[in-house]
Amino acid sequence: MTLYYITMEYKKTVVVTGIGVFTSIGCNRFDFWDSLITGKSGVNRIQAFDSTGHMSQIASEVLTYKPGDYFDRKESRKMARVSQLASSAAIEAIKDAGLDLNIEDRTRIGCVIGSAAGDYTFLEEAAARFVKMGPGSVNPLTVPRVISNMPVCNAAIVLGIHGPNLGVSAACTTGTHSIGIGLGLLRGGAADVILAGGAESTITPLVLDAYSSMGVLSSFNDNPSMASRPFDLNRDGFVMGEGSCVLVLETLEHAEKRGAKSIAILKGFGMTADAYGIAAPEPSGKWAATAMENAVKDAQLSMDDIGYVNAHGTSTKMNDKTETLAIQKAFNNRNVPVSSIKSQIGHTLGAAGAIEAAACVLALHNGILPPTINYETPDPECPLDVIPNKARAVKISAAISNSFGFGGQNGVLVFSKV
Repeated sequence: MTLYYITMEYKKTVVVTGIGVFTSIGCNRFDFWDSLITGKSGVNRIQAFDSTGHMSQIASEVLTYKPGDYFDRKESRKMARVSQLASSAAIEAIKDAGLDLNIEDRTRIGCVIGSAAGDYTFLEEAAARFVKMGPGSVNPLTVPRVISNMPVCNAAIVLGIHGPNLGVSAACTTGTHSIGIGLGLLRGGAADVILAGGAESTITPLVLDAYSSMGVLSSFNDNPSMASRPFDLNRDGFVMGEGSCVLVLETLEHAEKRGAKSIAILKGFGMTADAYGIAAPEPSGKWAATAMENAVKDAQLSMDDIGYVNAHGTSTKMNDKTETLAIQKAFNNRNVPVSSIKSQIGHTLGAAGAIEAAACVLALHNGILPPTINYETPDPECPLDVIPNKARAVKISAAISNSFGFGGQNGVLVFSKV
């Protein structure tokens, strides 16, 4: 299967040269990675608001992030927190890649950064104000703060870059789709560099209650750090998270020309649709498996080349079971190592695919696979090697990162060592 109108013979090699990441366990790629491999949990009681009365009272918040480290007060006021996180991740990714925008052609640098939800905090405040005070009371910044394309737009504004600019919204597959689309733009020659990723900040009373009403959130409130337990028999739902991650993707030719060090190669991307339901995954895992197979074909590899799967691994009963079936189908029951970093950072929704892609890149780069923490009781319906509780040193050459979203959107990325 060939993606994005480029034949196999003329694909350009695309590399990852920088990572900017903000999570509850680290706000740069080095702290993030150290926390991952030591099994640190970023889940705690919610601090953004009083969660008393909510079924789920825990979340994975980015508590150490300070917008003032990146923007002046006037800039910050125009941006929702999700846009601040996205723009800050883009700034950090540029720094990490050693990319000097002052000597680059800014028309050849683009952004593909997504958010599944946009800004619910400001929307909830505006709605409450409108109900109380009526027409004419809504803040004029409401629309430009709330709409979900503003994270990518603000990143471009802050950096002053004029290449392709696209905001992606694909539920929990958003970050993965953003990186996959960035790959296609680079292969097609539309840019030399693409900043690709996702951001999310939706830990609000309304959003928490909405997900709780669906029965998908963990209510393990008495011991928050143990609440997210992907593939464990006693899992009871996911934990809301926030964060952002942007990868600097560039053609190998451009990276070599400027003397950049590549962290990994982005080899392939695959996506499918379950076309099954608005929330539940197709129960056999067929189309999720097909997305994995398509991604590996696009990378011109075989499934036997893949040494690690960074799972979507939400910690819900149905999703973990379905993903297990999908992995078994795609790998023909080979016991490939699998882990879910959502056990440590919760589910960051539109940012999840990008953060997990970064984990995949760093696992390849460092030769260590992050663990699935909180794994105590194996589930007979999820018979996977989940790298339980302790990181594992390995020698592998390629890995995949899975993302599956509401509505049946499936996305998979393939990375290989440099």
